[in-house]
Amino acid sequence: MVTISVVTPVYGCCASLGSLYQRLRDTLSTITEDFEIIMVNDASPDNAWETIKELSRKDERVKGVNLSRNFGQHKAIVAGLDFAQGDWIVVMDCDLQDQPEDIIKLYNKALEGYDIVFGRRSERKDSIYKKLSSRLFYIVNDYFTENKMDNTVANFSIISREVLKSVQKFKEQNRVYSLYVNWVGFRKIEIDVEHAKRAEGKSSYTLSKMIDLAIESIVSQSNKPLRLSIKFGFLVSFVSLLYGVWLIISHFILAQKVPGWTSFMVSLYFIGGLLFANMGVMGLYIGKIFDETKNRPIYLVQETTFDDKKEKKEEG
Repeated sequence: MVTISVVTPVYGCCASLGSLYQRLRDTLSTITEDFEIIMVNDASPDNAWETIKELSRKDERVKGVNLSRNFGQHKAIVAGLDFAQGDWIVVMDCDLQDQPEDIIKLYNKALEGYDIVFGRRSERKDSIYKKLSSRLFYIVNDYFTENKMDNTVANFSIISREVLKSVQKFKEQNRVYSLYVNWVGFRKIEIDVEHAKRAEGKSSYTLSKMIDLAIESIVSQSNKPLRLSIKFGFLVSFVSLLYGVWLIISHFILAQKVPGWTSFMVSLYFIGGLLFANMGVMGLYIGKIFDETKNRPIYLVQETTFDDKKEKKEEG
């Protein structure tokens, strides 16, 4: 029996894994000796997998999962959750910005009767660019998905086994951890935790990746862009009708010369741009449907550091 499972996706933070293990071991040992640390190597470009295997040889409670290629942070989290055996599951980043010692706070709060406890970073130790891009992401995401989310809350959390069983029922390809954990409901609370500066490596979330993540989240969670497109189309049609009425009045009643070429070309390009934009939005949703109908696995496992057939999975 495992009391606590810690799931952490690994990418570009090989140098911090040793310290992460030691701090997790020391922290979790104050709660229980029945814990496991699941490190999911998401095709990290450094020597991370060799380090994970070395830690597993030293302590069998460290379980390494090596994905066949880079699937992305959130799909790596899904892989870790699928292997988790604990009554409580902690999800955290591997770069030590999430402090392992705060797991005690999350766990104690969960024991008060909560199924989900998220860590709220009271003071983010990120760059100005990272803070601004994150805030912009949540503003756009909140507007289109109509869900209010705190930009100081990320993946650092603890969930109960019942919540894990619920989120494992999700079948869609896009799996943004914090979004679907919030969606399932249950008793949830957020508490303040310490946020440290990044000691090793740098964030893999570039501006383009943040935009891609925002598009993925919005398209998978909401059809509001489609509804806005319809409303805007009707608005343009109504304004065009008013303008047409005005041109008729100007020509037949006011006897004014109506310029044709300029107004026609401006209207043509304006409407053409709207049509292309609308087709693009529809294309995103059709593309998502196409991805879902292929029914491909969310991730593929190349190897693990444990051989228990009951635990080992080939794909998610």
